[in-house]
Amino acid sequence: MTLEIRRAAPDDADAIARWNIAMAWETEEKRLDPGTIGRGVRAVFDEPRRGFYLIAELDGVAVGCLLVTYEWSDWRCGDFWWVQSVYVAPEARRAGVFRGMYAHVKAMAEGAGAVGLRLYVEVENERAQATYAGLGMERCHYFMYEAALGA
Repeated sequence: MTLEIRRAAPDDADAIARWNIAMAWETEEKRLDPGTIGRGVRAVFDEPRRGFYLIAELDGVAVGCLLVTYEWSDWRCGDFWWVQSVYVAPEARRAGVFRGMYAHVKAMAEGAGAVGLRLYVEVENERAQATYAGLGMERCHYFMYEAALGA
């Protein structure tokens, strides 16, 4: 099988939205509103400062995606690249798809002068945690807090 990683285009938005809906259900049993997630995905294409998506293709068939967003670090005078919205279709799992996407993002980040890669993972998602550790990522010492705003 041939794995290709490419930057997503606006015509990938519907697939990315569907994958986000599937990922939210699989990892958190959370139902996402299709209209909201559709607008959210398209907003990344409308405003490149928000980040970009990558698409993984196995033998020419799109099987997964991830989103990269940026966080400025004044301490390090550089950007962290956040890996988010990771999804690999069930039929393509355990075939090195995420490993390929991660290697691609890491090379892009290094080339852009980013100061590091970060991601967050559900506390109970031990399989994903093992995958990230296997790629050389380390659990950091921060807890994440959130305050929901708006509707």
